[in-house]
Amino acid sequence: MLTTPAPAADGDLEPAVQAVETRLHALGQALLARDAAGVEQCACELHRALTEAVDAFSRAARRGDVPHELRRRLASATGQVAAQRESLARATAALDRAMDVLMPRPEDPVYSAPGYGGGARPGRSITA
Repeated sequence: MLTTPAPAADGDLEPAVQAVETRLHALGQALLARDAAGVEQCACELHRALTEAVDAFSRAARRGDVPHELRRRLASATGQVAAQRESLARATAALDRAMDVLMPRPEDPVYSAPGYGGGARPGRSITA
Protein backbone atom coordinates (compact mmCIF):
# COMPACT_ATOMS: atom_id res chain seq x y z
CA MET A 1 0.00 0.00 0.00
CA LEU A 2 1.45 3.35 -1.07
CA THR A 3 1.10 6.44 1.03
CA THR A 4 1.48 9.93 -0.29
CA PRO A 5 3.60 12.33 1.70
CA ALA A 6 1.75 15.01 3.59
CA PRO A 7 1.82 18.37 1.83
CA ALA A 8 3.85 21.17 3.34
CA ALA A 9 2.08 23.19 6.01
CA ASP A 10 1.99 26.35 3.90
CA GLY A 11 0.42 24.36 1.06
CA ASP A 12 -2.42 23.26 3.35
CA LEU A 13 -2.77 26.31 5.51
CA GLU A 14 -2.36 29.34 3.26
CA PRO A 15 -5.41 28.54 1.08
CA ALA A 16 -7.44 27.65 4.19
CA VAL A 17 -6.61 30.95 5.93
CA GLN A 18 -7.18 32.90 2.71
CA ALA A 19 -10.62 31.26 2.31
CA VAL A 20 -11.58 32.25 5.86
CA GLU A 21 -10.41 35.84 5.32
CA THR A 22 -12.24 36.10 1.98
CA ARG A 23 -15.49 34.72 3.38
CA LEU A 24 -15.23 36.90 6.47
CA HIS A 25 -14.89 39.96 4.25
CA ALA A 26 -17.88 38.85 2.14
CA LEU A 27 -19.96 38.41 5.31
CA GLY A 28 -19.02 41.91 6.45
CA GLN A 29 -20.10 43.32 3.09
CA ALA A 30 -23.41 41.44 3.24
CA LEU A 31 -24.02 42.75 6.75
CA LEU A 32 -23.31 46.32 5.65
CA ALA A 33 -25.67 45.92 2.69
CA ARG A 34 -28.32 44.46 5.03
CA ASP A 35 -28.71 41.58 2.58
CA ALA A 36 -30.38 38.86 4.67
CA ALA A 37 -30.03 36.15 2.02
CA GLY A 38 -26.42 37.15 1.42
CA VAL A 39 -25.67 37.10 5.15
CA GLU A 40 -27.12 33.60 5.43
CA GLN A 41 -25.11 32.32 2.46
CA CYS A 42 -21.88 34.02 3.56
CA ALA A 43 -22.29 32.75 7.13
CA CYS A 44 -22.64 29.16 5.87
CA GLU A 45 -19.60 29.55 3.61
CA LEU A 46 -17.60 31.09 6.46
CA HIS A 47 -18.58 28.25 8.78
CA ARG A 48 -17.42 25.71 6.19
CA ALA A 49 -14.15 27.59 5.61
CA LEU A 50 -13.48 27.81 9.35
CA THR A 51 -14.11 24.08 9.75
CA GLU A 52 -11.72 23.29 6.90
CA ALA A 53 -9.09 25.65 8.32
CA VAL A 54 -9.30 24.10 11.78
CA ASP A 55 -8.94 20.65 10.23
CA ALA A 56 -5.90 21.77 8.22
CA PHE A 57 -4.32 23.39 11.29
CA SER A 58 -4.96 20.25 13.35
CA ARG A 59 -3.18 18.12 10.74
CA ALA A 60 -0.28 20.57 10.58
CA ALA A 61 -0.04 20.72 14.38
CA ARG A 62 0.27 16.92 14.53
CA ARG A 63 3.20 17.20 12.12
CA GLY A 64 4.59 20.04 14.19
CA ASP A 65 4.83 22.59 11.40
CA VAL A 66 2.38 25.44 11.91
CA PRO A 67 3.94 28.71 10.74
CA HIS A 68 3.52 31.53 13.26
CA GLU A 69 2.25 34.05 10.67
CA LEU A 70 -0.54 31.75 9.49
CA ARG A 71 -1.49 30.98 13.09
CA ARG A 72 -1.65 34.72 13.79
CA ARG A 73 -3.83 35.34 10.71
CA LEU A 74 -6.28 32.59 11.65
CA ALA A 75 -6.45 33.89 15.23
CA SER A 76 -7.14 37.39 13.90
CA ALA A 77 -9.92 36.08 11.64
CA THR A 78 -11.41 34.13 14.54
CA GLY A 79 -11.37 37.32 16.62
CA GLN A 80 -13.18 39.17 13.84
CA VAL A 81 -15.83 36.43 13.72
CA ALA A 82 -16.33 36.81 17.48
CA ALA A 83 -16.57 40.59 17.15
CA GLN A 84 -19.16 40.30 14.37
CA ARG A 85 -21.13 37.78 16.43
CA GLU A 86 -21.11 40.14 19.42
CA SER A 87 -22.14 43.10 17.26
CA LEU A 88 -24.99 41.09 15.76
CA ALA A 89 -26.12 39.98 19.23
CA ARG A 90 -26.19 43.61 20.43
CA ALA A 91 -28.17 44.67 17.34
CA THR A 92 -30.62 41.82 17.90
CA ALA A 93 -31.08 42.78 21.55
CA ALA A 94 -31.69 46.42 20.56
CA LEU A 95 -34.26 45.30 17.98
CA ASP A 96 -35.97 43.11 20.58
CA ARG A 97 -36.19 46.05 23.00
CA ALA A 98 -37.63 48.28 20.28
CA MET A 99 -40.19 45.62 19.37
CA ASP A 100 -41.20 45.31 23.05
CA VAL A 101 -41.85 49.05 23.18
CA LEU A 102 -43.81 49.08 19.93
CA MET A 103 -45.71 45.84 20.56
CA PRO A 104 -46.05 45.19 24.31
CA ARG A 105 -46.57 41.61 25.31
CA PRO A 106 -49.85 40.60 26.95
CA GLU A 107 -49.88 40.48 30.71
CA ASP A 108 -51.16 36.88 30.81
CA PRO A 109 -49.11 34.46 32.84
CA VAL A 110 -46.40 32.64 30.93
CA TYR A 111 -47.63 29.17 31.89
CA SER A 112 -51.32 29.64 31.19
CA ALA A 113 -53.31 27.57 28.72
CA PRO A 114 -53.45 29.21 25.28
CA GLY A 115 -56.57 31.31 24.88
CA TYR A 116 -57.53 31.05 28.53
CA GLY A 117 -57.95 34.52 29.94
CA GLY A 118 -58.54 33.48 33.56
CA GLY A 119 -56.00 32.87 36.22
CA ALA A 120 -53.89 34.99 38.46
CA ARG A 121 -52.82 38.41 37.30
CA PRO A 122 -50.67 40.91 39.09
CA GLY A 123 -52.74 42.47 41.89
CA ARG A 124 -55.41 39.75 41.83
CA SER A 125 -55.85 36.73 44.00
CA ILE A 126 -57.31 33.35 43.15
CA THR A 127 -60.26 32.19 45.24
CA ALA A 128 -61.47 28.63 45.44
